[in-house]
Amino acid sequence: MKKIINLFDFSQEVNYKTEILSGLTVALALVPEAIAFALIAGLSPLTGLYAAFMMGLVTSIFGGRPGMISGATGAVAVVLVALVKSHGVEYIFATVILAGLLQTVVGFLKLGKLMRLVPHPVIFGFVNGLAIIIFSSQLVQFQDESGNWLTGMPLVTLLGLVLFTMLSIWGIPKINKQLPAALIAILAVFGIVVFFGIDTKTIGDIASIKGGFPPFHLPEVPLELETLKIIFPYASIVAGVGLIESLLTLNIVDEITETRGSGNREAIAQGGANILSGLFSGMGGCAMIGQSLINTSNGARARLSGIVASVMLLVFIMFGSSIIEKMPMAALTGLMIMVSIGTFEWASLKTFRRMPKSDVFVMVLVTLVTVFLHNLALAVVVGVIIAALVFAWDNAKRIRARKFIDEEGVKHYEIYGPLFFGSITVFNEKFDVLNDPDVVIIDFAESRIVDMSAIEAVNKLTSRYLKVGKEVHLKHLSADCRILLKNADEIIDVNVMEDPTYKVAVDQ
Repeated sequence: MKKIINLFDFSQEVNYKTEILSGLTVALALVPEAIAFALIAGLSPLTGLYAAFMMGLVTSIFGGRPGMISGATGAVAVVLVALVKSHGVEYIFATVILAGLLQTVVGFLKLGKLMRLVPHPVIFGFVNGLAIIIFSSQLVQFQDESGNWLTGMPLVTLLGLVLFTMLSIWGIPKINKQLPAALIAILAVFGIVVFFGIDTKTIGDIASIKGGFPPFHLPEVPLELETLKIIFPYASIVAGVGLIESLLTLNIVDEITETRGSGNREAIAQGGANILSGLFSGMGGCAMIGQSLINTSNGARARLSGIVASVMLLVFIMFGSSIIEKMPMAALTGLMIMVSIGTFEWASLKTFRRMPKSDVFVMVLVTLVTVFLHNLALAVVVGVIIAALVFAWDNAKRIRARKFIDEEGVKHYEIYGPLFFGSITVFNEKFDVLNDPDVVIIDFAESRIVDMSAIEAVNKLTSRYLKVGKEVHLKHLSADCRILLKNADEIIDVNVMEDPTYKVAVDQ
Protein backbone atom coordinates (compact mmCIF):
# COMPACT_ATOMS: atom_id res chain seq x y z
CA MET A 1 0.00 0.00 0.00
CA LYS A 2 2.62 2.48 -1.13
CA LYS A 3 2.70 5.39 -3.48
CA ILE A 4 5.68 7.29 -4.84
CA ILE A 5 4.04 10.69 -4.38
CA ASN A 6 4.41 12.25 -0.97
CA LEU A 7 2.10 14.98 0.29
CA PHE A 8 4.07 18.25 0.01
CA ASP A 9 7.35 16.29 -0.38
CA PHE A 10 7.66 14.70 -3.79
CA SER A 11 11.02 13.06 -3.21
CA GLN A 12 9.96 10.59 -0.53
CA GLU A 13 8.07 7.32 -0.67
CA VAL A 14 5.05 7.10 1.61
CA ASN A 15 3.48 4.11 3.29
CA TYR A 16 -0.05 5.39 3.78
CA LYS A 17 -1.06 2.61 6.15
CA THR A 18 1.88 3.29 8.48
CA GLU A 19 1.40 7.06 8.33
CA ILE A 20 -2.33 6.96 9.11
CA LEU A 21 -2.09 4.42 11.93
CA SER A 22 0.89 6.23 13.46
CA GLY A 23 -0.97 9.54 13.24
CA LEU A 24 -3.94 8.03 15.06
CA THR A 25 -1.66 6.73 17.81
CA VAL A 26 0.01 10.12 18.20
CA ALA A 27 -3.41 11.82 18.36
CA LEU A 28 -4.39 9.63 21.30
CA ALA A 29 -1.12 10.43 23.06
CA LEU A 30 -1.53 14.17 22.41
CA VAL A 31 -4.81 14.43 24.33
CA PRO A 32 -3.59 13.89 27.93
CA GLU A 33 -0.34 15.77 27.28
CA ALA A 34 -2.14 18.85 25.93
CA ILE A 35 -4.60 18.81 28.82
CA ALA A 36 -1.86 18.39 31.41
CA PHE A 37 0.29 21.21 30.01
CA ALA A 38 -2.70 23.57 29.83
CA LEU A 39 -3.52 22.84 33.47
CA ILE A 40 0.14 23.43 34.41
CA ALA A 41 -0.09 26.89 32.84
CA GLY A 42 -3.39 27.58 34.62
CA LEU A 43 -5.43 27.51 31.40
CA SER A 44 -8.49 25.57 30.27
CA PRO A 45 -7.89 22.13 28.69
CA LEU A 46 -9.30 23.30 25.36
CA THR A 47 -6.61 26.01 25.19
CA GLY A 48 -3.97 23.28 25.20
CA LEU A 49 -5.89 21.06 22.77
CA TYR A 50 -6.42 23.91 20.30
CA ALA A 51 -2.71 24.70 20.47
CA ALA A 52 -1.83 21.05 19.83
CA PHE A 53 -4.10 20.98 16.78
CA MET A 54 -2.85 24.23 15.26
CA MET A 55 0.84 23.65 16.03
CA GLY A 56 0.73 20.10 14.76
CA LEU A 57 -1.13 20.89 11.54
CA VAL A 58 0.93 23.90 10.45
CA THR A 59 4.35 22.41 11.23
CA SER A 60 3.43 19.07 9.67
CA ILE A 61 2.59 20.78 6.39
CA PHE A 62 5.24 23.52 6.26
CA GLY A 63 7.91 22.42 8.77
CA GLY A 64 11.48 21.44 7.99
CA ARG A 65 11.29 17.90 9.38
CA PRO A 66 8.71 15.40 8.03
CA GLY A 67 7.56 13.03 10.76
CA MET A 68 8.21 15.46 13.62
CA ILE A 69 5.24 16.29 15.86
CA SER A 70 4.55 19.67 17.45
CA GLY A 71 1.96 20.71 20.00
CA ALA A 72 1.44 22.27 23.42
CA THR A 73 4.51 21.57 25.55
CA GLY A 74 5.54 21.71 29.16
CA ALA A 75 8.53 23.93 28.39
CA VAL A 76 6.24 26.67 27.07
CA ALA A 77 3.63 26.10 29.79
CA VAL A 78 6.17 26.69 32.55
CA VAL A 79 7.13 30.05 31.02
CA LEU A 80 3.50 31.22 30.84
CA VAL A 81 2.44 30.37 34.41
CA ALA A 82 3.42 33.71 35.95
CA LEU A 83 1.82 35.74 33.14
CA VAL A 84 -1.47 33.85 33.45
CA LYS A 85 -1.64 34.62 37.15
CA SER A 86 -0.76 38.30 36.77
CA HIS A 87 -2.60 39.32 33.58
CA GLY A 88 -4.89 36.52 32.40
CA VAL A 89 -5.40 34.47 29.25
CA GLU A 90 -5.74 37.37 26.79
CA TYR A 91 -2.13 38.36 27.41
CA ILE A 92 -1.15 34.73 26.77
CA PHE A 93 -2.63 34.87 23.29
CA ALA A 94 -0.79 38.14 22.57
CA THR A 95 2.46 36.69 23.93
CA VAL A 96 2.20 33.58 21.75
CA ILE A 97 1.60 35.70 18.63
CA LEU A 98 4.63 37.87 19.38
CA ALA A 99 6.75 34.78 20.08
CA GLY A 100 5.70 33.41 16.70
CA LEU A 101 6.77 36.63 14.98
CA LEU A 102 10.20 36.42 16.66
CA GLN A 103 10.62 32.80 15.57
CA THR A 104 9.68 33.67 12.01
CA VAL A 105 12.32 36.41 11.96
CA VAL A 106 14.93 33.90 13.17
CA GLY A 107 13.97 31.55 10.36
CA PHE A 108 14.08 34.22 7.64
CA LEU A 109 17.48 35.41 8.90
CA LYS A 110 18.66 31.77 8.60
CA LEU A 111 19.85 31.62 12.21
CA GLY A 112 18.82 27.98 12.58
CA LYS A 113 22.39 27.03 11.70
CA LEU A 114 23.41 28.23 15.17
CA MET A 115 22.29 24.82 16.43
CA ARG A 116 25.60 23.44 15.15
CA LEU A 117 27.19 25.24 18.11
CA VAL A 118 25.44 22.89 20.54
CA PRO A 119 27.97 20.18 21.57
CA HIS A 120 27.01 16.52 21.71
CA PRO A 121 27.29 16.29 25.54
CA VAL A 122 24.69 19.08 25.76
CA ILE A 123 22.34 17.15 23.46
CA PHE A 124 22.90 13.99 25.55
CA GLY A 125 22.10 15.90 28.74
CA PHE A 126 19.05 17.56 27.19
CA VAL A 127 17.64 14.25 25.93
CA ASN A 128 18.32 12.41 29.19
CA GLY A 129 16.77 15.19 31.24
CA LEU A 130 13.73 15.25 28.99
CA ALA A 131 13.36 11.48 29.33
CA ILE A 132 13.39 11.80 33.12
CA ILE A 133 10.79 14.60 32.95
CA ILE A 134 8.53 12.49 30.71
CA PHE A 135 8.81 9.60 33.16
CA SER A 136 8.32 11.69 36.30
CA SER A 137 5.30 13.46 34.80
CA GLN A 138 3.54 10.09 34.66
CA LEU A 139 3.90 9.50 38.40
CA VAL A 140 0.95 11.80 39.10
CA GLN A 141 -1.27 9.05 37.69
CA PHE A 142 -0.35 6.93 40.71
CA GLN A 143 -1.82 9.54 43.07
CA ASP A 144 -5.40 10.27 44.07
CA GLU A 145 -7.11 13.67 43.88
CA SER A 146 -5.62 14.63 47.25
CA GLY A 147 -2.08 13.93 46.09
CA ASN A 148 -1.71 10.76 48.16
CA TRP A 149 -0.16 7.67 46.61
CA LEU A 150 -2.59 4.95 45.59
CA THR A 151 -2.70 1.79 47.68
CA GLY A 152 -4.50 -1.54 47.61
CA MET A 153 -6.57 -2.66 44.63
CA PRO A 154 -6.55 0.71 42.77
CA LEU A 155 -2.75 0.61 42.75
CA VAL A 156 -2.63 -3.05 41.69
CA THR A 157 -5.14 -2.41 38.90
CA LEU A 158 -3.27 0.62 37.58
CA LEU A 159 0.10 -1.12 37.73
CA GLY A 160 -1.30 -4.17 35.96
CA LEU A 161 -2.75 -2.13 33.11
CA VAL A 162 0.39 -0.01 32.77
CA LEU A 163 2.66 -3.07 32.70
CA PHE A 164 0.35 -4.79 30.20
CA THR A 165 0.60 -1.73 27.94
CA MET A 166 4.40 -1.63 28.23
CA LEU A 167 4.80 -5.35 27.56
CA SER A 168 2.50 -5.09 24.54
CA ILE A 169 4.47 -2.19 23.07
CA TRP A 170 7.71 -4.10 23.70
CA GLY A 171 6.50 -7.50 22.51
CA ILE A 172 4.31 -6.80 19.47
CA PRO A 173 7.23 -5.67 17.24
CA LYS A 174 9.02 -8.93 18.02
CA ILE A 175 6.04 -10.80 16.55
CA ASN A 176 5.23 -8.50 13.63
CA LYS A 177 7.03 -5.21 13.02
CA GLN A 178 4.32 -4.04 10.62
CA LEU A 179 1.73 -3.76 13.40
CA PRO A 180 1.36 -0.37 15.17
CA ALA A 181 2.31 -1.62 18.62
CA ALA A 182 1.36 1.54 20.54
CA LEU A 183 -2.10 1.80 18.97
CA ILE A 184 -2.85 -1.91 19.48
CA ALA A 185 -1.73 -1.70 23.12
CA ILE A 186 -3.96 1.32 23.79
CA LEU A 187 -6.99 -0.29 22.15
CA ALA A 188 -6.35 -3.58 23.96
CA VAL A 189 -6.28 -1.91 27.38
CA PHE A 190 -9.38 0.09 26.45
CA GLY A 191 -11.17 -3.16 25.50
CA ILE A 192 -10.11 -4.92 28.71
CA VAL A 193 -11.32 -2.06 30.89
CA VAL A 194 -14.68 -1.82 29.09
CA PHE A 195 -15.27 -5.60 28.84
CA PHE A 196 -14.48 -6.36 32.47
CA GLY A 197 -15.90 -3.10 33.83
CA ILE A 198 -12.66 -2.20 35.59
CA ASP A 199 -12.82 0.95 37.71
CA THR A 200 -9.76 3.01 36.78
CA LYS A 201 -8.91 6.63 36.00
CA THR A 202 -9.82 7.85 32.52
CA ILE A 203 -9.14 10.99 30.48
CA GLY A 204 -12.60 12.24 31.39
CA ASP A 205 -11.64 12.15 35.06
CA ILE A 206 -8.98 14.78 34.33
CA ALA A 207 -11.05 17.19 32.26
CA SER A 208 -13.65 17.35 29.50
CA ILE A 209 -12.28 17.70 25.97
CA LYS A 210 -15.60 18.49 24.30
CA GLY A 211 -15.48 21.56 22.09
CA GLY A 212 -15.84 22.95 18.58
CA PHE A 213 -13.50 24.25 15.90
CA PRO A 214 -10.89 26.61 17.39
CA PRO A 215 -12.56 30.05 17.42
CA PHE A 216 -10.75 32.97 15.78
CA HIS A 217 -10.06 35.51 18.50
CA LEU A 218 -7.99 38.69 18.48
CA PRO A 219 -6.34 39.15 21.90
CA GLU A 220 -8.27 41.72 23.93
CA VAL A 221 -5.28 43.67 25.21
CA PRO A 222 -4.57 47.41 25.04
CA LEU A 223 -2.59 48.29 21.89
CA GLU A 224 0.02 50.38 23.66
CA LEU A 225 3.70 50.34 24.58
CA GLU A 226 2.97 49.21 28.14
CA THR A 227 1.44 45.98 26.81
CA LEU A 228 4.55 45.31 24.74
CA LYS A 229 6.73 45.85 27.84
CA ILE A 230 4.68 43.23 29.67
CA ILE A 231 4.57 40.52 27.02
CA PHE A 232 7.92 40.94 25.26
CA PRO A 233 10.09 39.26 27.96
CA TYR A 234 7.74 36.27 28.06
CA ALA A 235 7.48 36.17 24.25
CA SER A 236 11.25 36.16 23.81
CA ILE A 237 11.64 33.29 26.30
CA VAL A 238 8.82 31.31 24.66
CA ALA A 239 10.41 31.90 21.24
CA GLY A 240 13.84 30.82 22.52
CA VAL A 241 12.60 27.77 24.38
CA GLY A 242 10.43 26.72 21.45
CA LEU A 243 13.23 27.01 18.90
CA ILE A 244 15.80 25.27 21.07
CA GLU A 245 13.50 22.35 21.83
CA SER A 246 12.26 22.15 18.23
CA LEU A 247 15.70 22.25 16.62
CA LEU A 248 17.15 19.76 19.10
CA THR A 249 14.20 17.46 18.43
CA LEU A 250 14.83 17.93 14.70
CA ASN A 251 18.45 16.84 15.16
CA ILE A 252 17.38 13.78 17.16
CA VAL A 253 14.85 12.72 14.52
CA ASP A 254 17.49 13.34 11.85
CA GLU A 255 19.76 10.82 13.58
CA ILE A 256 16.97 8.25 13.96
CA THR A 257 15.79 8.51 10.34
CA GLU A 258 19.28 9.10 8.89
CA THR A 259 17.94 12.03 6.89
CA ARG A 260 18.39 15.77 7.22
CA GLY A 261 15.76 18.39 7.97
CA SER A 262 15.88 22.16 7.55
CA GLY A 263 16.30 24.15 10.76
CA ASN A 264 15.47 27.50 9.14
CA ARG A 265 12.32 26.16 7.51
CA GLU A 266 11.28 24.64 10.83
CA ALA A 267 11.81 27.96 12.61
CA ILE A 268 9.54 29.74 10.11
CA ALA A 269 6.89 27.02 10.44
CA GLN A 270 7.05 27.11 14.25
CA GLY A 271 6.64 30.88 14.15
CA GLY A 272 3.67 30.71 11.80
CA ALA A 273 2.07 27.97 13.91
CA ASN A 274 2.41 30.02 17.09
CA ILE A 275 0.93 33.10 15.41
CA LEU A 276 -2.11 31.08 14.29
CA SER A 277 -2.32 29.36 17.67
CA GLY A 278 -2.56 32.72 19.42
CA LEU A 279 -5.19 33.90 16.93
CA PHE A 280 -7.24 30.70 17.36
CA SER A 281 -7.38 30.55 21.17
CA GLY A 282 -4.32 28.33 21.71
CA MET A 283 -1.49 28.54 24.21
CA GLY A 284 1.25 27.97 21.63
CA GLY A 285 3.97 25.35 21.78
CA CYS A 286 6.83 23.73 19.90
CA ALA A 287 8.13 20.33 18.80
CA MET A 288 7.38 17.43 21.15
CA ILE A 289 10.19 14.92 21.46
CA GLY A 290 7.98 12.25 23.07
CA GLN A 291 5.31 12.26 20.38
CA SER A 292 7.94 12.62 17.66
CA LEU A 293 9.64 9.47 18.93
CA ILE A 294 6.31 7.64 19.06
CA ASN A 295 5.74 8.64 15.45
CA THR A 296 9.17 7.66 14.16
CA SER A 297 9.24 4.41 16.17
CA ASN A 298 6.00 3.46 14.42
CA GLY A 299 7.79 3.85 11.09
CA ALA A 300 6.29 7.19 10.03
CA ARG A 301 8.65 9.26 7.90
CA ALA A 302 6.40 11.66 5.96
CA ARG A 303 4.22 14.69 6.68
CA LEU A 304 1.00 12.72 6.46
CA SER A 305 1.31 11.23 9.96
CA GLY A 306 1.48 14.66 11.58
CA ILE A 307 -1.45 15.92 9.52
CA VAL A 308 -3.53 12.86 10.47
CA ALA A 309 -2.63 13.31 14.14
CA SER A 310 -3.73 16.96 14.13
CA VAL A 311 -6.95 16.34 12.22
CA MET A 312 -7.88 13.35 14.40
CA LEU A 313 -7.22 15.42 17.50
CA LEU A 314 -9.74 17.98 16.24
CA VAL A 315 -12.18 15.14 15.43
CA PHE A 316 -11.82 13.89 19.00
CA ILE A 317 -12.60 17.37 20.32
CA MET A 318 -15.60 17.99 18.07
CA PHE A 319 -17.20 14.56 17.67
CA GLY A 320 -15.48 11.87 19.72
CA SER A 321 -15.02 13.45 23.11
CA SER A 322 -17.46 11.08 24.84
CA ILE A 323 -15.45 8.05 23.67
CA ILE A 324 -11.99 9.50 24.15
CA GLU A 325 -12.86 10.60 27.68
CA LYS A 326 -13.38 6.91 28.54
CA MET A 327 -9.82 6.04 27.47
CA PRO A 328 -7.91 4.62 30.49
CA MET A 329 -5.05 6.81 31.61
CA ALA A 330 -3.14 3.59 32.39
CA ALA A 331 -2.74 2.89 28.67
CA LEU A 332 -1.39 6.35 27.93
CA THR A 333 0.80 6.24 31.04
CA GLY A 334 2.36 2.98 29.87
CA LEU A 335 2.91 4.45 26.43
CA MET A 336 4.67 7.56 27.78
CA ILE A 337 6.86 5.49 30.11
CA MET A 338 8.00 3.43 27.12
CA VAL A 339 8.67 6.70 25.30
CA SER A 340 10.82 7.91 28.20
CA ILE A 341 12.77 4.64 28.15
CA GLY A 342 13.30 4.97 24.42
CA THR A 343 14.22 8.64 24.72
CA PHE A 344 16.97 8.16 27.30
CA GLU A 345 20.43 7.86 25.74
CA TRP A 346 21.52 4.71 27.53
CA ALA A 347 24.72 4.67 25.50
CA SER A 348 25.75 7.89 27.25
CA LEU A 349 26.15 5.97 30.52
CA LYS A 350 28.85 3.82 28.92
CA THR A 351 30.87 6.88 27.99
CA PHE A 352 31.49 8.04 31.56
CA ARG A 353 34.91 6.38 31.66
CA ARG A 354 35.73 7.12 28.02
CA MET A 355 34.65 10.72 27.56
CA PRO A 356 36.71 13.66 28.92
CA LYS A 357 35.65 14.58 32.44
CA SER A 358 34.64 18.03 31.23
CA ASP A 359 32.16 16.51 28.73
CA VAL A 360 30.72 14.23 31.40
CA PHE A 361 30.31 17.23 33.71
CA VAL A 362 28.50 19.23 31.00
CA MET A 363 26.20 16.30 30.21
CA VAL A 364 25.28 15.70 33.86
CA LEU A 365 24.81 19.44 34.54
CA VAL A 366 22.46 19.90 31.57
CA THR A 367 20.48 16.86 32.72
CA LEU A 368 20.13 18.22 36.25
CA VAL A 369 19.12 21.73 35.10
CA THR A 370 16.54 20.20 32.75
CA VAL A 371 15.08 17.94 35.43
CA PHE A 372 15.00 20.30 38.40
CA LEU A 373 14.31 23.64 36.72
CA HIS A 374 12.18 22.33 33.83
CA ASN A 375 13.82 25.06 31.76
CA LEU A 376 15.15 23.47 28.58
CA ALA A 377 16.43 26.72 27.10
CA LEU A 378 18.41 27.58 30.24
CA ALA A 379 19.82 24.04 30.38
CA VAL A 380 21.08 24.22 26.80
CA VAL A 381 22.48 27.76 27.19
CA VAL A 382 24.30 26.81 30.40
CA GLY A 383 25.68 23.69 28.74
CA VAL A 384 26.90 25.57 25.66
CA ILE A 385 28.56 28.30 27.77
CA ILE A 386 30.37 25.81 30.00
CA ALA A 387 31.41 23.67 27.03
CA ALA A 388 32.77 26.79 25.29
CA LEU A 389 34.71 27.85 28.41
CA VAL A 390 36.16 24.36 28.81
CA PHE A 391 37.16 24.35 25.15
CA ALA A 392 38.81 27.76 25.53
CA TRP A 393 40.66 26.63 28.68
CA ASP A 394 41.93 23.44 27.03
CA ASN A 395 43.14 25.29 23.92
CA ALA A 396 44.74 28.02 26.03
CA LYS A 397 47.10 25.41 27.46
CA ARG A 398 47.97 23.90 24.07
CA ILE A 399 49.90 26.79 22.58
CA ARG A 400 53.59 25.87 22.35
CA ALA A 401 56.79 27.31 20.92
CA ARG A 402 59.70 25.40 19.39
CA LYS A 403 62.85 27.52 19.73
CA PHE A 404 66.22 27.33 17.93
CA ILE A 405 69.00 29.60 16.64
CA ASP A 406 70.16 29.05 13.04
CA GLU A 407 73.70 29.31 11.66
CA GLU A 408 73.27 33.03 10.99
CA GLY A 409 72.47 33.73 14.64
CA VAL A 410 68.74 34.36 14.04
CA LYS A 411 66.43 32.99 16.71
CA HIS A 412 63.29 31.21 15.53
CA TYR A 413 60.07 30.75 17.49
CA GLU A 414 57.80 28.18 15.79
CA ILE A 415 54.35 28.64 17.33
CA TYR A 416 51.88 25.74 17.60
CA GLY A 417 48.23 26.15 18.57
CA PRO A 418 45.68 28.98 18.28
CA LEU A 419 46.52 32.42 19.63
CA PHE A 420 43.40 33.93 21.22
CA PHE A 421 42.31 35.66 24.42
CA GLY A 422 42.79 32.54 26.53
CA SER A 423 46.31 31.69 25.34
CA ILE A 424 48.03 35.10 25.23
CA THR A 425 49.50 34.78 28.75
CA VAL A 426 51.20 31.47 27.92
CA PHE A 427 52.22 32.92 24.52
CA ASN A 428 54.00 35.89 26.12
CA GLU A 429 55.86 33.63 28.54
CA LYS A 430 57.55 31.85 25.61
CA PHE A 431 59.71 34.88 24.65
CA ASP A 432 62.95 36.16 26.19
CA VAL A 433 63.07 39.66 24.70
CA LEU A 434 66.11 40.97 26.61
CA ASN A 435 68.35 37.94 25.99
CA ASP A 436 67.30 37.16 22.42
CA PRO A 437 69.65 38.00 19.51
CA ASP A 438 69.20 41.08 17.33
CA VAL A 439 67.00 39.29 14.76
CA VAL A 440 63.98 37.15 15.74
CA ILE A 441 61.55 35.27 13.49
CA ILE A 442 58.17 34.19 14.86
CA ASP A 443 56.75 31.44 12.62
CA PHE A 444 52.95 31.07 12.57
CA ALA A 445 52.82 28.19 10.07
CA GLU A 446 51.15 25.96 12.69
CA SER A 447 49.21 28.70 14.47
CA ARG A 448 46.49 31.24 13.87
CA ILE A 449 45.86 34.75 15.16
CA VAL A 450 42.20 34.48 16.10
CA ASP A 451 40.88 37.61 17.81
CA MET A 452 41.52 41.18 18.98
CA SER A 453 43.29 40.00 22.13
CA ALA A 454 45.73 38.02 20.00
CA ILE A 455 46.39 41.02 17.75
CA GLU A 456 47.07 43.20 20.77
CA ALA A 457 49.40 40.53 22.19
CA VAL A 458 51.41 40.44 18.93
CA ASN A 459 51.45 44.23 18.85
CA LYS A 460 52.81 44.52 22.38
CA LEU A 461 55.39 41.80 21.79
CA THR A 462 56.79 43.48 18.67
CA SER A 463 56.80 46.80 20.55
CA ARG A 464 58.94 45.26 23.29
CA TYR A 465 61.48 44.04 20.71
CA LEU A 466 61.52 47.44 18.98
CA LYS A 467 62.20 49.26 22.25
CA VAL A 468 65.40 47.29 22.81
CA GLY A 469 66.50 47.81 19.17
CA LYS A 470 65.84 44.33 17.88
CA GLU A 471 64.30 43.26 14.58
CA VAL A 472 61.36 40.86 14.59
CA HIS A 473 59.67 39.13 11.64
CA LEU A 474 56.28 37.38 11.62
CA LYS A 475 56.53 34.47 9.19
CA HIS A 476 53.89 32.35 7.45
CA LEU A 477 50.89 34.40 8.53
CA SER A 478 47.82 32.90 6.86
CA ALA A 479 45.65 35.01 4.56
CA ASP A 480 42.90 35.35 7.15
CA CYS A 481 45.44 36.44 9.78
CA ARG A 482 46.84 39.13 7.47
CA ILE A 483 43.33 40.41 6.79
CA LEU A 484 42.62 40.47 10.52
CA LEU A 485 45.81 42.43 11.19
CA LYS A 486 45.05 44.85 8.34
CA ASN A 487 41.54 45.52 9.62
CA ALA A 488 42.79 45.95 13.18
CA ASP A 489 45.35 48.55 12.05
CA GLU A 490 42.50 51.07 11.94
CA ILE A 491 41.77 50.45 15.64
CA ILE A 492 45.17 49.77 17.23
CA ASP A 493 48.77 50.42 16.15
CA VAL A 494 49.92 47.15 14.56
CA ASN A 495 53.71 47.06 14.32
CA VAL A 496 53.83 44.73 11.31
CA MET A 497 53.21 44.91 7.60
CA GLU A 498 53.48 42.37 4.80
CA ASP A 499 56.83 42.02 2.98
CA PRO A 500 55.94 40.87 -0.59
CA THR A 501 59.47 39.60 -1.34
CA TYR A 502 60.03 37.47 1.74
CA LYS A 503 56.34 36.53 2.12
CA VAL A 504 56.44 37.45 5.80
CA ALA A 505 55.17 40.35 7.84
CA VAL A 506 57.88 42.65 9.21
CA ASP A 507 57.80 45.52 11.67
CA GLN A 508 57.34 48.99 10.29
